Amino acid sequence: MDRTRFSVEDDSSILDEMPLMMSEEAFENEESDYQTLPRARLAQRRRGLGWLLLGAWKLLCGSCCDCLLRLCRRRKELKARTVWLGCPEKCEEKYSKNIIKNQKYNILTFVPGVLYQQFKFFLNLYFLVVACSQFVPSLKIGYLYTYWAPLGFVLAVTMVREAVDEVRRCRRDTDMNSQLYSKLTVRGKIQVKSSDIQVGDLIIVEKNQRIPADMVFLRTSEKTGACFIRTDQLDGETDWKLKVAVGCTQRLPAVGDLFSIKAFVFAQKPQLDIHSFEGNFTREDSDPQIQESLSIENTLWASTVVASGTVIGVVIYTGKETRSVLNTSSAKNKVGLLDLELNRLTKALFLAQVVLSIVMVALQGFVGPWFRNLFRFVVLFSYIIPISLRVNLDMGKSAYGWMIMKDESIPGTVVRTSTIPEELGRLVYLLTDKTGTLTQNEMVFKRLHLGTVSYGADTMDEIQSHIVRSYGQVSAQVTHQASSSTTGGTTPSGKSQTAGPRVRKSVSSRIHEAVKAIALCHNVTPVYESHGNGETESAEADQDFTDDNRTYQASSPDEVALVRWTESVGLTLVNRDLTSLQLKTPSGQILSFHILQIFPFTSESKRMGIIVREESTGEITFYMKGADVAMASIVQYNDWLEEECGNMAREGLRTLVVAKKSLSEEQYQDFESRYSQAKLSLHDRALKVAAVVESLEREMELLCLTGVEDQLQADVRPTLELLRNAGIKIWMLTGDKLETATCIAKSSHLVSRSQDIHVFRSVSNRGEAHLELNAFRRKHDCALVISGDSLEVCLRYYEHEFVELACQCPAVVCCRCSPTQKAQIVTLLQQHTANRTCAIGDGGNDVSMIQAADCGIGIEGKEGKQASLAADFSITQFRHVGRLLMVHGRNSYKRSAALGQFVMHRGMIISTMQAVFSSVFYFASVPLYQGFLMVGYATIFTMFPVFSLVLDQDVKPEMALLYPELYKDLTKGRSLSFKTFLIWVLISIYQGGILMYGALLLFESEFVHVVAISFTALILTELLMVALTVRTWHWLMVVAELFSLACYLASLAFLSEYFGTGRLSAKTLLDRSYITTWPFLWKVSAITLVSCLPLYIIKYLKRKFSPPSYSKLSS
Repeated sequence: MDRTRFSVEDDSSILDEMPLMMSEEAFENEESDYQTLPRARLAQRRRGLGWLLLGAWKLLCGSCCDCLLRLCRRRKELKARTVWLGCPEKCEEKYSKNIIKNQKYNILTFVPGVLYQQFKFFLNLYFLVVACSQFVPSLKIGYLYTYWAPLGFVLAVTMVREAVDEVRRCRRDTDMNSQLYSKLTVRGKIQVKSSDIQVGDLIIVEKNQRIPADMVFLRTSEKTGACFIRTDQLDGETDWKLKVAVGCTQRLPAVGDLFSIKAFVFAQKPQLDIHSFEGNFTREDSDPQIQESLSIENTLWASTVVASGTVIGVVIYTGKETRSVLNTSSAKNKVGLLDLELNRLTKALFLAQVVLSIVMVALQGFVGPWFRNLFRFVVLFSYIIPISLRVNLDMGKSAYGWMIMKDESIPGTVVRTSTIPEELGRLVYLLTDKTGTLTQNEMVFKRLHLGTVSYGADTMDEIQSHIVRSYGQVSAQVTHQASSSTTGGTTPSGKSQTAGPRVRKSVSSRIHEAVKAIALCHNVTPVYESHGNGETESAEADQDFTDDNRTYQASSPDEVALVRWTESVGLTLVNRDLTSLQLKTPSGQILSFHILQIFPFTSESKRMGIIVREESTGEITFYMKGADVAMASIVQYNDWLEEECGNMAREGLRTLVVAKKSLSEEQYQDFESRYSQAKLSLHDRALKVAAVVESLEREMELLCLTGVEDQLQADVRPTLELLRNAGIKIWMLTGDKLETATCIAKSSHLVSRSQDIHVFRSVSNRGEAHLELNAFRRKHDCALVISGDSLEVCLRYYEHEFVELACQCPAVVCCRCSPTQKAQIVTLLQQHTANRTCAIGDGGNDVSMIQAADCGIGIEGKEGKQASLAADFSITQFRHVGRLLMVHGRNSYKRSAALGQFVMHRGMIISTMQAVFSSVFYFASVPLYQGFLMVGYATIFTMFPVFSLVLDQDVKPEMALLYPELYKDLTKGRSLSFKTFLIWVLISIYQGGILMYGALLLFESEFVHVVAISFTALILTELLMVALTVRTWHWLMVVAELFSLACYLASLAFLSEYFGTGRLSAKTLLDRSYITTWPFLWKVSAITLVSCLPLYIIKYLKRKFSPPSYSKLSS
């Protein structure tokens, strides 16, 4: 055995390098033997000199920063606590203040913080250094405002935007912190601010008021001793949750008696899990002392809203220790791929600028203070990297966001992150939730299966007639039985007549039991809306149960669908409180049941149960319903359950197995004493409670199997087809079970009918994962379906291999995924593929995935607005994704790529002219254009035509949607690459050279006019180049061109002092009469023509002999 272990340990490194095509016998050993991480090894292979220079330095800086942050933000350890009712002063230690703080900065850190965020980018830091150099007299090139005005403008806009956001955040925080609440004291009620609430305070919260801190629920004004709360701001679910007051305090005669008792709450330490809580309530002054166990149903978490009645609670956690704050993850600052690519290009331009400056100084012969001259040349050529690049791109992004929100084809779309609209045009992976995203989260009861007989939508009336008959008058049943028994013994024909009724009775009684079980086993509460004030009130015993305005509230839409179905077949839930439940039969009779125990549904148990006593007969029955995997081992042996569950899942139905068990009074009393004891234990409470409940869950009678359908969203199939044709790989990540997820994947055409599906079998250790991955590797072009547990095992041992195989699949379905796993999958794809990912979801459980993705899309659905608020883009329906990506994403990327390169071309062409000018004048570091001309060139003379490129489009939106294949080209990043950048560099060098040399050649006799001639030709060239780049003209583009030309002609007339030759000539002013002469006009036209005409010819020939894909469509 040891030898085997050592051999496997030695070979483990080889295993990870091998292509997973071998079988290993010894894999059943301890999993700790195989802790080898392929990702780490892969990273080692990639490390070289580049990593050492960049990665290692980044790692070192990051580690230092993290250490400093940890030192500054050292958190105190969270501990369990004892909280005395109404006595904050008795707390053993000081707890955090109940303050909500979402602000990024304070008064002291605002300016440094914003400046750091701006200057951590190379582009902005570069401009700052250049602008600061102008304070040194020997390095000064031009007027200070030519450098500081653009930089100051960019910083001012950024600071104003940040300040506005910060003020809004501050106001929101102040509003929340200053909300007034009633606090109970010995002297009566007093008003306190939310921020002044302390652990131990007794707080009164009115209906529709936000709960200010995490509390244990002590009392309510509702007679039932329970209330509803809305949790959509906490977990994204819109269904109301039922909360129960502590029995000991609810029974007190008056509110003031809370101070006459000596009681405390023991609460576990603050935790992330919003769905669990363990604690005890103890009253010391009674004899014997009263102890009650506290669970999640006795808690009121902060940020939830009271939906019914008035509640009183004792505060147990405040501020940073509340569940809502602990679960708030700070969203990462997303930077688009286009911005990163442009940042790389600006670094290349900076390198070219330095090289050009060195060449200039070298040609001077390194004479005199050459180092100073070198820096002057660097400043002189600083326009190679234009500061207007950042301004233009930011304005462009805002314009794209505005266009998206104004698009009438996708109403209700909101752009929440305006910095990444181009990301929508570069997506390769789309990770989508299922429930509420691909489906409507509207449940419809479709099927009831009793083992021998199945009822569908078209045979529900049979069930109704069975229910009417079974709940008919007892006397009528007795009469019917009597008459059938008398005829039964007379003749053979009489015998045949009774055979029918006996079988029908058998089926009828089974239907009766099944419908009754479905009507009783749930956590649904009927809520009635009174006509007077429109307020909803829980049903009371004296309520008019025939009221039409009855609605049902539950934490699961499946349960509401089941209760609505029982109502439709005749058995109606009319009233429910903490201890009782009432059903109305088809004849109007009220059946009352006493609720003895409820075992709520959890993701671990996958089932829920209820023990009820029927008041008329005193019978105690334990009902249970749950997932087939959980219930299969609980119910008595049968030969149909597994097969029928599979059949229903293939139809796309969500299945629930319903069972029951009759209990004697002795059995129940024995269970109750053990259960109460387990609930009071402080250690391993959940395990002890589960063990006691499991003692009941044996040999239960299987009643029926139900099938509920979650209907698909509108146009899901064509949308998924569109995305697949666009080359986007779609992964469905869901918490639902494997069969349902597979079925929805088929019905939504996520997996096409011709494709095979490989269901990754459940694996628990490395050996099984190895063999299963080998089996999967042999499959070709098939979709993968994998469960969360198997996924975790694969990622632990074979992360790189698994991701590599999964990425080759046309579609992947991950079922039983936790929210953390969803985010982990997104991060894995980003790390291993370096492609852009998009996550789309509608619930609070999708927020972590949405925030982790490069681009997050939230849908405003039935599960609330949490996903929509956390996302970068918010839409109202899944089908809008198609247009958002194919039209807006594509246009945003192509426009920004053209705009970015054109702005850089604008800087490079003027720097080329400066280089030619300096080389002609003995390599003097003297500026060609002075002051206002340089500012005007980047702004009023060329800005509007260049910026109008954000209106350009290569194909119409309808065409982009009709041919999604056009989207595929974008993922290769060809619109902005080093190749296209190099073409623009060559164009800039050619045009800059022609403009400067042309001006110098043609104007030898009138050298004073070189500046005016070259600058005029430059402006005309830029305007013509915009016209050359445009693919679809818009009327605003024409206006922009004409306006810019008019502005330039006006400046020629009124700003003649700037058009001189600077300090090279005594005669510096431009002769205004000269610019209207014929020689000036034809020479400027000739230079402009030579600089632009060859490019027009090349473009025409390229379009004729090698047209791009979009031009074929538009023609």
